[in-house]
Amino acid sequence: MAEFTLQHIIAQEINVSIHQVSAAISLFEEGASIPFVSRYRKERTGSLDEVQLAHINKRWQELEALEKRKKHILETIEGQGRLSDELAKKIRECYEAVVLEDIYLPYKPKRKTRAAIAKERGLEAFALWILQQNPGDIEAKAASFMKHEDVKTEQDAINGASDIIAEWISENERTRERLRSLFRRKAILSSTVVKTKKEEAEKYSDYFEWEEHALKAPSHRVLAIFRGETEGFLRVKIRPDEDESIDILERQLIKGRNQAADCVYNALLDSYKRLLMPSLENELRAEIKTKADEKAIAVFAENLRQLLLQPPLKNKRVLAIDPGFRTGCKIVCLDATGQLKHNETIYPHPPRNEKNQAIHKIKSLVSAYDIEAIAVGNGTAGRETEDLLRTVRFDHEVIAVMVSENGASVYSASDLARAEFPQYDVTVRGAISIGRRLQDPLAELVKIDPKSIGVGQYQHDVDQHLLQEELQGVVESCVNHVGVELNSASAQLLTYVSGLGPALAANIIEYRTEHGAFTSRKQLLKVKRFGQKAFEQAAGFLRIPGAKNPLDNSAVHPESYGVVEKMAASLGFGQQQMLGMEGLEKELDLQSFVDGETGLPTLKDILVELKKPGRDPRKSFQRFEFDQRVHHVEDLNEGMILPGIITNITAFGAFVDVGVHQDGLVHISQLKDAYVSDPAEVVSLHQHVQVKVLSVDIARKRIALTMKGLQNE
Repeated sequence: MAEFTLQHIIAQEINVSIHQVSAAISLFEEGASIPFVSRYRKERTGSLDEVQLAHINKRWQELEALEKRKKHILETIEGQGRLSDELAKKIRECYEAVVLEDIYLPYKPKRKTRAAIAKERGLEAFALWILQQNPGDIEAKAASFMKHEDVKTEQDAINGASDIIAEWISENERTRERLRSLFRRKAILSSTVVKTKKEEAEKYSDYFEWEEHALKAPSHRVLAIFRGETEGFLRVKIRPDEDESIDILERQLIKGRNQAADCVYNALLDSYKRLLMPSLENELRAEIKTKADEKAIAVFAENLRQLLLQPPLKNKRVLAIDPGFRTGCKIVCLDATGQLKHNETIYPHPPRNEKNQAIHKIKSLVSAYDIEAIAVGNGTAGRETEDLLRTVRFDHEVIAVMVSENGASVYSASDLARAEFPQYDVTVRGAISIGRRLQDPLAELVKIDPKSIGVGQYQHDVDQHLLQEELQGVVESCVNHVGVELNSASAQLLTYVSGLGPALAANIIEYRTEHGAFTSRKQLLKVKRFGQKAFEQAAGFLRIPGAKNPLDNSAVHPESYGVVEKMAASLGFGQQQMLGMEGLEKELDLQSFVDGETGLPTLKDILVELKKPGRDPRKSFQRFEFDQRVHHVEDLNEGMILPGIITNITAFGAFVDVGVHQDGLVHISQLKDAYVSDPAEVVSLHQHVQVKVLSVDIARKRIALTMKGLQNE
């Protein structure tokens, strides 16, 4: 019954059938990956997409953890001899973590509290008498409970009983539910500056006296305020009006007007201020922090997805330049597969100014290695190097492209880079990374920790485990969406293929090194520890250009090769003739190929793949050029209209590189003439846009831009 209920909860959350949820969970428990299930098991799941599958996978794990927590709670209360049938039923039927903890709170083993000490002193019965608010002299009643050596006065007895009442109030499920509702509806997130640190806290000046509804505060503001608190510059509170909270308790607990009622009132004040308010504030703080984290992580994940799926400039010979002034510009020449052919350093910029020698060297290298494109890092001296290249006349067409250096230094100093290029220093490795990013951004960026790529929002302030988990999922999704060429992929790229991982990726590289290039997908089964399950999960995402069976270079899974053969036979020719053929959907009656294993969703996917076998789903490469009038922030003037590239998207707007070594901000209110609730709905990472300069603050290096009124659709 519990299993059905959990699946029912998930099905309702994403508005799908219980059958679909059950099928997905079953596949995950068999070891299937999300990309595999999404692509190759549509019949079983009713064509659930990756987003739905990820939700099912995550929620199933959360709900299973909740079930384990229930089991622990039931065992604990039963061990105390306090588990009734009604309480057990209540616990088993609870599916909200906070409510479950409320139910458990009175039974939860805890450290020795003030109430626990008072109970040890025999004051529980007195506390019950006071809570009932019986008429009578409370001090006279207290005298009858002065039996413990530490209860020396009537006031000692009253204080101890009050402590017990305060704890009872704080542990009452109904009380907590009412106050929690008030906190969620009316709590205010407020921040004030720590007066002794006001000068140091200037970057948080917006939040020196700040108030807003806690649950309505946008994620970037929540994270900024919490960061200010963590750094010791801000004091933060998350509370509703105290009088309104006390009024709720008073209406629930005060029954009359007498000494006992006055004592209960004092106890409820103590309970709220000492126990309930801190507990509920922490609970709400955790909730808004979690929501802010999830929003920030979602922004980061989408940015990363767009970055990884940038158009490649594949199969082009590239000269890559990591620019610099004093240390010179590091040059590398890469063949069409990204292999290093040559490297050296030129010094075209100050202080050496060897411009003519640099131009001669670049021209000779372009000619010698038949270079087709030049990748220029966009860091220090990037624009100056790009300008230099504009003065060079080559003997054949060569394009120059600015490439983001974010994370290149992290890769160049990594163990992975040292293992790949042990004989070269970090500067050469950095230039290689820049060149390979132009050739295939996905293949190169998977070598870098996603957190180092520089497309996040408050990435160091969010839950690092959740961030890592989400980003890993994005990388895996992108790698499998594009597909991987089996004979050229690095171990790092292969690691993210469905069903593989580091060990099998390493084994594939070892087999490839020892036996040469793979000629068919079936050869994978000869790789050490590569079993049928791994083959099922991975084969469809691995490509072999030039394979004897052309389907080995497509997204058609080997388990469906027989279906393709039947399709070809029905048309009277071979598989090879079907590839790239237009109008197949008119020639084939797909329904006639449906059987117990293969349904229409898979057949339609096969048809799409046969039309364009092995196609790269990424967009085609587009060249971009900055405005030649601007190179530094000082070159910008209000009203200038400039081309730019979206470099980062946050909840509050988008950052744009206009070629001055300092990104400008298009605030969310300036993205479009109409209202925008989510910047990601308007712009995408690395999108080429037109922007107008609104203002320039040279001292603070802040550039305000707008896209309103400009053609950016």
